[in-house]
Amino acid sequence: MLFNLLQSGLDAMSVEAVPQQEMTLSFFDLFLKGGALMWVLLALSFVAIYIFGKKWWMIRQAGKIDKNFMNDIHDYLHEGKIKSAVTLCQKYDSPVARLVEKGIERIGRPLSDIQTAVENMGNVEVARLEKGLPILATVAGGAPMIGFLGTVMGMVQAFFNMAQAGNNIDITLLSGGIYVAMVTTVGGLIVGIIAYFGYNWLTSQISDLVFKMESTIIDFMDLLHEPADGKEDTEESMEF
Repeated sequence: MLFNLLQSGLDAMSVEAVPQQEMTLSFFDLFLKGGALMWVLLALSFVAIYIFGKKWWMIRQAGKIDKNFMNDIHDYLHEGKIKSAVTLCQKYDSPVARLVEKGIERIGRPLSDIQTAVENMGNVEVARLEKGLPILATVAGGAPMIGFLGTVMGMVQAFFNMAQAGNNIDITLLSGGIYVAMVTTVGGLIVGIIAYFGYNWLTSQISDLVFKMESTIIDFMDLLHEPADGKEDTEESMEF
């Protein structure tokens, strides 16, 4: 009997000595287990990153303009140096500069026509800045829905496998199907959250730039109401 107890103790110790292998899954493994919809989410993530990067660079470049820009325009116009004012506007790749350039090109016409031309140019610039944002918003709203669709499809497949198993139901059969199905939801939420925050950040930056454009239009129209000081420089004047 003592021998049997010693033998059972040795067997227990040998079982405990065997290290249990832990199952680990890499991100790539999870991605592959998510199914075909994960590739759709991957494509949407690339679209969102591309649009965000492109618009970020565009807005960054649009905001680069000398703080003394309007002061220089004021001096040129009051000195009659129309051509110099246009050249200064063309120096900057900015919506603000293009608005002022459009207004300068209309000098000599009624102020109402100048204001209309500048405002129309402003609408074109705003549309140019906002181009692509609806796609980013669609990704932000659509990616989580695609992820949820993948999860529902995975759950349907898991319960179908259980129904096919009959009385030989194994808990791993259900749990494995569920965690694979949830992968698409996680992927969809990640893509959607990134696109959502990117969209809102870009929208706020564009709003700030639009406000700056509106302020520039007001300053430019006030400038045209001021009386000119000198004669027009014949060498630098432009015919309209």
